[in-house]
Amino acid sequence: MVEGIRTLTDPYQRAACLIARWVGPRRSEILRLELDCLDAYPDGHPRLRIPPGKTYTERMVPLHPEAAQALRVCIEQTRARRQRPLVDEVTGKPTQYVFQLRGRLLSDYFLFDSALQQACEHAGLVDADGAKTVTSHRFRHTVGTQLAEEGARIQTIMAILGHTSPAMSLFYARISDTAVLRDYQTALQPGALLAGPAAEAIRSNELSEQTVNWLSSNYYKTALELGHCLRLPEEGPCECDLFLTCSKFVTTTAYAPRLRERLCLEQRLAEDATQRGWPREAERHNAVIGHIATLLDELAPQELSNTDG
Repeated sequence: MVEGIRTLTDPYQRAACLIARWVGPRRSEILRLELDCLDAYPDGHPRLRIPPGKTYTERMVPLHPEAAQALRVCIEQTRARRQRPLVDEVTGKPTQYVFQLRGRLLSDYFLFDSALQQACEHAGLVDADGAKTVTSHRFRHTVGTQLAEEGARIQTIMAILGHTSPAMSLFYARISDTAVLRDYQTALQPGALLAGPAAEAIRSNELSEQTVNWLSSNYYKTALELGHCLRLPEEGPCECDLFLTCSKFVTTTAYAPRLRERLCLEQRLAEDATQRGWPREAERHNAVIGHIATLLDELAPQELSNTDG
């Protein structure tokens, strides 16, 4: 199907369909992409800012380089036209959009229905009546399924697709009660290999009965990039991703590869901040480096004993 999209001659149609295929936003979200929606992560990988929509919040998601390049072409062409901003229907603010022409947004029929009909005809994906068999919403399902099959966390699927509840993302992940119980037991059973501020509380069986009961059926919701947050919903927002010293944070040997990758990234960022003469920024990254190094030191003997066994 991507090959069919690549044959589209209109740059706006091609960019809109590639974004739909590789990231899975809603059609209305793609239509409202702003001129400054594209930037990059520290490692240079393209990043897309999706505007507030059904969830009323912006979100930043990784973007496939091919889609990013197609989007850059559209951004340059639209910017060159120097068009007046339009009032955004959600925020009420004057906004310059990527998919804007002659004082109005391009239609979703033009960007998706017409474009995908052409792409499907090229790829041979039409029914007996010659109608397209692939829609932009099917791309959204494809992205969700691929993320789940590659082991993405529920929070990751929620963040990329803009879901408002874990239940919507579980449609793709198909996590069973048995799988949740297995993951929970792996981290919280006696003798589990743990590190972090919450590790001792688990080892000493100091978790409250309320916490244990909630975690036993909701453990998948605690997953973070580098470990787990054992904070109950009524305890307020999680701070573990920002502060690895949070008393609710715990990690396991399963996260060791991610911890090492994050350590290398923070070291590069600290060096860059030092070279640029940003002492406070360098200090912040060095603090994170120290926290991650401590976690890895705690896990290192356990990893070795796992290997020896």
